[in-house]
Amino acid sequence: MVKDELASLGAEISEDDAATRIGAGCNNILARFAPTAEGGTPIAFAAHLDTVPNRAPIEVELVDGMLTNRNAAILGGDDKSAVAAILQAMRQIIDDGIPHAGVELLFTPCEEIGLKGAGAFDPARLQAGFGFVYDHTGEIGRIVTRAPSLRKIHATFVGTPAHAGIVPEDGRSAIGAAAAAIDRMPLGRVDAETTANVGTIDGGTATNVVAGRCSLLAEARSLTDARLAAQVTAMIDALTWAASEHEVDVEIRVDREFDGYALGERDPQVALAARALANSGCTPEFVTAGGGSDVNALITNGFPAVNLCNAMIDIHTDTERIAVASLTALVDVTLAIIAEAAQTPPAP
Repeated sequence: MVKDELASLGAEISEDDAATRIGAGCNNILARFAPTAEGGTPIAFAAHLDTVPNRAPIEVELVDGMLTNRNAAILGGDDKSAVAAILQAMRQIIDDGIPHAGVELLFTPCEEIGLKGAGAFDPARLQAGFGFVYDHTGEIGRIVTRAPSLRKIHATFVGTPAHAGIVPEDGRSAIGAAAAAIDRMPLGRVDAETTANVGTIDGGTATNVVAGRCSLLAEARSLTDARLAAQVTAMIDALTWAASEHEVDVEIRVDREFDGYALGERDPQVALAARALANSGCTPEFVTAGGGSDVNALITNGFPAVNLCNAMIDIHTDTERIAVASLTALVDVTLAIIAEAAQTPPAP
């Protein structure tokens, strides 16, 4: 559907091989609109095509000015609201013949599972000087200038199974070790810049068997590398201590999910976004995010970008919604960014 929309707008469309490399449902889709004005800065917009899993069909309805799902499931506005706003803005640019300095649209897969699509994208394919992403809850006008790094911790305890009613003393409970490790971990909001959570735990076979195996999946996030390293170390220490105390083995793997970033108000993409937001009637405000976005991956891969709030409400929940007025404002912001870029000379 997105490619059909892009084709109807006359975009030059290309894809990479991300679907094969990361096991996605589609490739990264790049659409290019050649400049119609001279002297400005070409820019890019990006949005992800995937959503978190939905438990029921998505049937959009309008209730009191809000778009929501009539079923008890997500709306999918994260990040389809951005997809819709970007496409609508480009349709207005094309239909009204509004001059621009060159616009590229990047649509990525697998953002919700570790920014894999954007991580696999080669920014050398872009002609744009920098890019804009709409993928954070919060009022339109807010600009995300800091976002955390994330590490995932996979741990599997391997104990000794035994009959729980006849010879429990012969067993070594992997579940008991996992519980002790979790109890010892600093979790939740650890400090002003760091959070941690145990998301899943799985183990055991029956109530009458001392569990011989138990796995857990946890994460740690922080805005600073030193605090992230300290948090990961504390969680690993808890796992190894629990294994020793319960006389079981533990296998631990730490995966780098994505790296954080810190932007300044003078960074060109931030400064341009602030000017455009002001021009569209919004008051720019600089905020810190607790989650990642494709911006993390793009910056890590060497392409300057910035994440702008798009007024999604209760994302990833059954009460997810977004106001029609917010979508309209997002289109206006997109048009304002394109207009500002057309007046901004390219960086030397």
